[in-house]
Amino acid sequence: MSNRRQFLKNLLVAGAGVGLLSGRMASAKDKRRDELFFDISLAEWSLHRTLRSGKMTNLDFPRVARERYDIAAIEYVSTLFKNTKLQYLSELRNISVNEEVNNVLIMVDDEGDLGDTDAAARNQAVENHFKWIETAKYLGCQTIRVNARGEGSSQEVAQAAIEGLSSLSERAAHDGINVVVENHGGYSSNGQWLAGVIRSVDMPNCGTLPDFGNFDISNQESYDRYKGIKELMPYAKGVSAKTYDFDGQGNETTMDFRRILQIVQQASYHGYLGIEYEGSRLSEHEGILASKKLLERVGKELG
Repeated sequence: MSNRRQFLKNLLVAGAGVGLLSGRMASAKDKRRDELFFDISLAEWSLHRTLRSGKMTNLDFPRVARERYDIAAIEYVSTLFKNTKLQYLSELRNISVNEEVNNVLIMVDDEGDLGDTDAAARNQAVENHFKWIETAKYLGCQTIRVNARGEGSSQEVAQAAIEGLSSLSERAAHDGINVVVENHGGYSSNGQWLAGVIRSVDMPNCGTLPDFGNFDISNQESYDRYKGIKELMPYAKGVSAKTYDFDGQGNETTMDFRRILQIVQQASYHGYLGIEYEGSRLSEHEGILASKKLLERVGKELG
């Protein structure tokens, strides 16, 4: 291991105490009455249609999460931000503090491909993410979620993604921010491929954000959902509890939710499960409520 890599590992370990302390304070304040083995957060993407319609704004998100859903931890989406200027971020941070909401992470999209096999384009993508590291730090988030996309063979894109993620994670380490990759289409939806990339990066602040959906590698190829989640959980620094639809008993109809939560539990994960409702039959509001109810019920059953 290089001296540089070892230095960054020491840096992250030294700073972990502060992050864990603030996380525990926020978690203890809103501990589930049912004493779940995880905490619940709300992903802003669950409300993307409402946000894009203009019926609410990014500044409303902390209040809506707290007042409408009784959720005290939130995950932002970069493409739903108005801007990243200090005045705007200060207002957003003040709102979240006043609502006693914990800002957890920012899902970053449309900033270039970190697995681009063209070095110049990849380096530009890395730099494009710097402002989101700074934004996450200012808002008190622990993590940014990125994508590991690229064009080429699986080996070529894997090597490019390792280089791009390593460079970005080194920058993020100085601000105490995690960089996590979601299974989000293409090679990243192959659990074995993505786990291999993260192992090769080998940095304590670089991990995964396993998504319960998103295992379509292409229109013709899908990866086994349960196998993929199991492969990604050892590196998880967050989990996206994706839901699409529910039956009359409140069960998710497209996946075995209990089986998935058992995989999460067996990985000794006790962090946030972010509700990310992406269905169309129920309204966003109804889908979020159904997702939360299902998480609480199955989580309580699993103890």
